[in-house]
Amino acid sequence: MLTWRIGDVTVTRVVEMELPVPYSPKHSFLKEATPEALKEMPWLVPHFVTPDGALMLSIHALCVDAPGLKLVVDTCVGNDKPRYLTRRQALQTNFLEKMAEAGFARETVDAVVCTHLHVDHVGWNTMKDGERFVPTFPNARYLIGREEYEHWKDVNEDETPQIMADSVTPIFEAGLAQTVEMDHRISPELRLVPTPGHTPGHVSVAIESRGETAFITGDMMHHPCQVSRPDWTSEFDGDKQAGAARRRTMIREWADKPCLVIGTHFAAPTAGRIVSDGAGYRFVA
Repeated sequence: MLTWRIGDVTVTRVVEMELPVPYSPKHSFLKEATPEALKEMPWLVPHFVTPDGALMLSIHALCVDAPGLKLVVDTCVGNDKPRYLTRRQALQTNFLEKMAEAGFARETVDAVVCTHLHVDHVGWNTMKDGERFVPTFPNARYLIGREEYEHWKDVNEDETPQIMADSVTPIFEAGLAQTVEMDHRISPELRLVPTPGHTPGHVSVAIESRGETAFITGDMMHHPCQVSRPDWTSEFDGDKQAGAARRRTMIREWADKPCLVIGTHFAAPTAGRIVSDGAGYRFVA
């Protein structure tokens, strides 16, 4: 497992799945990220792009051990939930065992943050118990963005009703959900940062401890190629223009500073810094 230290805070990556995403002109995750365009960024190979031009992505949770607080940021897809992302197959992984190995047994988790309510960020909010889904982390407060929740709770398109029914509603029914503002302070070292665009209420997580800083991106940025090409947008971005504008702002803010950027979907080595590269920027792991 990959682990990073930021002052008194430790962040550990727990992987649910890793996958190459080949380019397709008919259905592309990042339509601008053609193999030819990616060759202009040779620093992406071999960790973030395969030699034949496929994007490498990771679906993982980030377990944050801060003073007095064990926090899980984003909870992946989850077991027993057939989704479009998994080709309608229900996953059966040892994800919870890996979390326990990282020191995050589910009963010990104090808080969960979902950067947004897409399928691969809420799945392990719940687990199957008999015929129903119950909160996976029974002693945690689940911090859900108020604006994000209000946006999705009545949507009846695609998989959203099922995602809400089995991965979000049960935590509200159990009294464990807390709706928060997009700039919510979680603890002295941890706070939410508004990064809307991918979804209306999308947030990222800032870590600040003993003069050191880190930033968990969520889906504000899906792949390191977007550091050099912030205008490249995902097909899943709700407001592409707003998302690109936010990326440009944050990249300029982080560039050439000792800020560790931890990508929620970045393949290993996952974390690094943003540095100037001519007229633009690149990601250095």
